Amino acid sequence: MRVSLSVLVLLTGLAACDSTPGQTDRTFTANGQVIAMSGGAGGAANACFTCHGLDGGGDGVAAPRLAGLDAGYLQKQLEDYASGLRPDDAMTRIAKALDQEGRRQVAAYYAALPPPPTQTPASIAPAPAIYLNGDPSRGIVACASCHGDWGQGSGQGGNPQIAGQPAAYTLEQIDRWKAGKRRNDPRGVMAAAVKSLSDPEARAIASWLSTQPASPAPASAAATGSASVEAAARPAASRETRRPYRSDGA
Repeated sequence: MRVSLSVLVLLTGLAACDSTPGQTDRTFTANGQVIAMSGGAGGAANACFTCHGLDGGGDGVAAPRLAGLDAGYLQKQLEDYASGLRPDDAMTRIAKALDQEGRRQVAAYYAALPPPPTQTPASIAPAPAIYLNGDPSRGIVACASCHGDWGQGSGQGGNPQIAGQPAAYTLEQIDRWKAGKRRNDPRGVMAAAVKSLSDPEARAIASWLSTQPASPAPASAAATGSASVEAAARPAASRETRRPYRSDGA
């Protein structure tokens, strides 16, 4: 009787250690769209569309547009959320509930969606001078040098498109970079770029970008997407050795 009980305990322990996904998990992670609409194995509370919209356009306030962004950039952000490199109460929980394949699938799904129209009427106002030129005297690098003259993204090293994002979201990210609450940029490129920005300058940049039309990621971003994904899969320490021109931020 003692032997039988030991065997039962052993089998119970082995069953508890079995991490093979069940049929339910496999169903809810079948592809990126299913994950976005269901939350995957994490359940309905993790469904992406509840914040980012059915069209991936965001909520116009705090949740950014995902549709049409570079797949490599999107997956890197999910990997950074999951690892804690980009801490966020909601997104860390959501990203951790997915495995790397699930994060890849949902990133590819949103990247393939057409960018929706900007939620703010298009403005013909010129870009703020600080956005186009920076201010070398204060160590401020021009945003346009990485993100393009209209915020369209450069397609180099995963520098993302930032046009058409809600002003409140962009301003929040600038504030996080400045405060050190967001640190998933190699060698502190983004933190250094915004460190000396004044509050009025940051607001002007965020407001102007929100009026710029969103567009599909540059064709050249496809070549850098795989590099971004590979970088996201490496330990955080190794990512710090990348070249400083790669921002991967915003």
